[in-house]
Amino acid sequence: MNTASQTIRSASTLSLISIVALTFFGYLAIGLPLAVLPTYVDSGLGFGVIWAGIAVSTQYVATIVSRAHVGRLCDQYGPRRSVFLGFLAYGLSGALIIASTFTIQVPAASLALLLAGRLALGIGESWVSTAAITWAIGLMGSRETVRIISWNGIATYGGIALAAPFGAWLQGQYGFFAIGVVTIILAVAGFMLAQTRPPVPGVKEKGIGTGQVLSRVAPYGVALALASSGFGVVMAFVALFFHSRGWEGASFALSAFGLAFMGVRLGLAQAVARFGGLPLVRISLVIEIVGLAALAFAPSPTVAIIGAALAGAGFAPVFPALGNEAMERIPPQNRGVALGLYSIFLDVSLGSTGPIAGLFADHLGYAAPFSFGVGAVLLSLIISFCLRRNGSR
Repeated sequence: MNTASQTIRSASTLSLISIVALTFFGYLAIGLPLAVLPTYVDSGLGFGVIWAGIAVSTQYVATIVSRAHVGRLCDQYGPRRSVFLGFLAYGLSGALIIASTFTIQVPAASLALLLAGRLALGIGESWVSTAAITWAIGLMGSRETVRIISWNGIATYGGIALAAPFGAWLQGQYGFFAIGVVTIILAVAGFMLAQTRPPVPGVKEKGIGTGQVLSRVAPYGVALALASSGFGVVMAFVALFFHSRGWEGASFALSAFGLAFMGVRLGLAQAVARFGGLPLVRISLVIEIVGLAALAFAPSPTVAIIGAALAGAGFAPVFPALGNEAMERIPPQNRGVALGLYSIFLDVSLGSTGPIAGLFADHLGYAAPFSFGVGAVLLSLIISFCLRRNGSR
C-alpha cells in the first residue's frame, strides 16, 4: 500500500510539474527584458527615466485589467483555451519587440510598438498563469490547491531569476532584437506543451455573481496585498539600502530572500494540512515582520541578509495559504474568476508599494521602506485574526 501511495504521489507530482511548466515558460519570457528594458528606453531610444518606468509598468496594468476576464474564460470554456490565447499574446509581444527594433530610427514609433508589446506580455502573463493554476486544480482536485499554487509560485520566481541575467547577456551579444526572437520561441514551446496536456472542461452550471465572488475573496485579498508590501520593498530597495550604507552583498540579500521563499514553498502543502491555513499565515506574518525589522535596523550586511531570508520565508506561505482559504468559500464554477480577482490584490500591491515606499525613502532614508513594510504586514496580521473572529473559518 505504501509503494502504491508513493507511485500515485509521484504521478501526481509529474502531472503538476507538466502544468506549472506552462507558467515557467511564460515567466521566462517576462524575465528576459527586466534587466535591460529601462536602460534601452532611457538611453537607447532617448526617452528618459520617466518613460522607462512607464514601459515597465505598462505590463502590470495589462495584467491587472485582464485578470478577471481570464477567470471567466476558464470557468466557462476550460483553462486550455485561455493558455492558448495567453501564449499567442506572448508570441505577439515578441513580434512587436522585433518590429520596434526595425523602427528605431523613428524613436516614437519604436516606443509605441514596444509599449504595445508590453501590453501583450501583460495579457499573456495573466492568462497563462491564472489558467495554469485552474487547469492543475481541475486535473488534481481542490484538495491540492495549496501545493498547486506553491509550485506555480516557484515556477514564477524561478523563471524570472533565470531569465533576467540571460536576457542581459542576449541583449549584450545580439541586441534587443534577440529578446523578441527568444520570446516567440518560448511562446511556441508553451503552446506545444499545452497541446499535450489533458483538457479540463468548463463548468456549465451558473455560479454566483462576480460581485459576490469579490466580496468573499476581498478580506483575504486585502490581507495578501498588505503582506505583499514586504516582498515589494525588499525587491525594490535592498540594493539601494546596501549602497546607502556602503555595504557589499546586496545580491546575496536578494538571493537569500529568493532561496528561503522557494524552500518554504516546497514543503508548504504538508504544513497547511498540519496546522491549517490561517494559523500558518499568522506565524508566517510574524516571521516576515521580524525579517523586515531586522533589515530596517541592521547594523551590518550579515544581519540584513538574515533579515531578507526571514522576510522571504515569512512571505512564502501567504499567497497559497490565504488563497486556499478563499477558494474554499467559492463554488467550483466560479473558481477561475475568484483566482483572477484574488491575484489582482497582489498585482496592485506590487505596483503601488514601490512609489509609496519611495516617498518614505526620499524623506526618511533607505531604511524607511522596510519600516513601512513592517507596518503593512502588521495590518495584515491583524486582519488575519479578524477573519476568524468574523466566522470566516
